[in-house]
Amino acid sequence: MTDIDTSQEPPPIENPHNVFPLSWVQETEKMEEVYASALRENWDPSALSWDEFDVTKYTWEEREAIAYWWTLLSVFDASAPPVFAAALIKTYEDHEEAPVRRCFFSVTRDEQNHEHMCGLAITTLLDHPDPLTYEPKSELGKKLQRNARWLYYNGSRYWDGYKQAIPKYSLAVLFSSFLMGEIAAATIFHQMASGATEKVFQEAFTNIGRDEGRHMAICMSLMQRDYPKLEVEDRSLITKQIRAGYLFLSAVLFEPPEDFWDLPDDFIEVQRAGETVAREAGFFIPDYETKKANWREAILNLKSVLDVYDIPFPAIPEVGISGEEISDIEMEDIIPVF
Repeated sequence: MTDIDTSQEPPPIENPHNVFPLSWVQETEKMEEVYASALRENWDPSALSWDEFDVTKYTWEEREAIAYWWTLLSVFDASAPPVFAAALIKTYEDHEEAPVRRCFFSVTRDEQNHEHMCGLAITTLLDHPDPLTYEPKSELGKKLQRNARWLYYNGSRYWDGYKQAIPKYSLAVLFSSFLMGEIAAATIFHQMASGATEKVFQEAFTNIGRDEGRHMAICMSLMQRDYPKLEVEDRSLITKQIRAGYLFLSAVLFEPPEDFWDLPDDFIEVQRAGETVAREAGFFIPDYETKKANWREAILNLKSVLDVYDIPFPAIPEVGISGEEISDIEMEDIIPVF
């Protein structure tokens, strides 16, 4: 048996490079409550009422129009799992308290569910596993597919910027625009659940809306914990992030701003035509004024939160919100999260 030299000092435990924190500190009680609800409310998209969904009763144009809406959502929801997986890793690298690590794990899983749901809906409607290589059956379908390809291109432009931002900023800064998006998203999904005529979509939107509500609670807990300690430079960055978040998330929650997204001139016209066909087929999508009202309410709710911490709010003139003018935002510079 080898003798152990007890006089040698053990290595330090405060190692910033150790991604495996042997600590389960629990300081933010709200985070524990949210994670417990995530466990109770977990759901499986493939277990919804797909057997009651008769896709053959829709025309191909209607199927393509409805599939386009799910494609629009999937541009964001298919990017969300890697976004939150990276954030989950950051919670370990930063040795965050255990409830925060668990909550970001739950969001990663939720977003994987949302991506799965998008894929099931699109595959069922189009009888094809993706909307980008699918061969459209209608003239509108061809135009909608072109729109989808442009959205896909735009969505790819921010990933490198996000990866560079992850190690530089705190979670509270990284996810400063997340709350605004979650408030608007939860509202829209609850509206779509109420207006759904297909049981499988009603179930999906109910579950997704509930998930977004939990994500809101996580973001609020982070804000309440970290915003009182924000550095001055972080406050100005958050102001810019809110404006960038509006511009980025408007593509799915409102309409993409033409001076920010790289899109063809008739993009919105084609999207509105698709939404009209989908609505007439019984697939409820909020109209322009309802989307605008949803955004305005979400932005005002977020403003009321930031005002408590003396964080300047950006002007959002598209929905009638005045504030600090932000004009130097490029797609590659933002940290978009959904």
